[in-house]
Amino acid sequence: MSGFPHFATNATHAGQSPDKWNSMSLIPPISLSTTFKQNGIGDNNGYDYTRQGNPTRHVFQECVASLEGAKHALAYSSGMATVAAIVHLLKSGDHIVSINDVYGGTNVYFQQICSQMDVTTTFVNTVELENIEAAIQPNTRMIWLESPTNPTLRITDLKEASKMAHAHQDIIVVVDNTFASSYFQHPLDLGVDVVMHSVTKYMNGHTDVLMGVAITNSDKLREKLYFIQQ
Repeated sequence: MSGFPHFATNATHAGQSPDKWNSMSLIPPISLSTTFKQNGIGDNNGYDYTRQGNPTRHVFQECVASLEGAKHALAYSSGMATVAAIVHLLKSGDHIVSINDVYGGTNVYFQQICSQMDVTTTFVNTVELENIEAAIQPNTRMIWLESPTNPTLRITDLKEASKMAHAHQDIIVVVDNTFASSYFQHPLDLGVDVVMHSVTKYMNGHTDVLMGVAITNSDKLREKLYFIQQ
């Protein structure tokens, strides 16, 4: 299996044009400020408070979106923070169908945190696609997949799983793409709605960054995820 054309070029250059900065710096500067000068009330140059956005985060998000061939990427403080943000697209009474070999932290979050918010989860072997269809309930609003899984590397047919889910109304298909990485797999091209990564792992290379990211082509989902990100 090979990666996508121009992956290395995008990783090096996407979102990082020197024209973004008055200094014309070839390496994007790291923004440490928590607040930014305002021209007036509600009048700024794109930034006001760093939780809502800052130049460094925007560079990263634009670069990661390009690696997934996507329109939008949103960075969070960790992979699990990303999981929580995505699940907050749901409401009390909703139901998740999840791969039963899901990452351990996600499993714990679904069973011990989501359950307290009246968001229930059914865990099934999604390698057998008929198990997904059988698990879908009238209140199912999310299908959560990993392919390959962490750590047993089980594979789900993401294209067929997405097609099956979207035959039902209002189901969001999410794929944790951490183990494949953007180099080997673009789930959005297979019909998935939201892709997430624990950037801490293969996307970064382990050891020096704790971060997560959610990626989507949907303007509507991007706005919701950005509201949660703030």
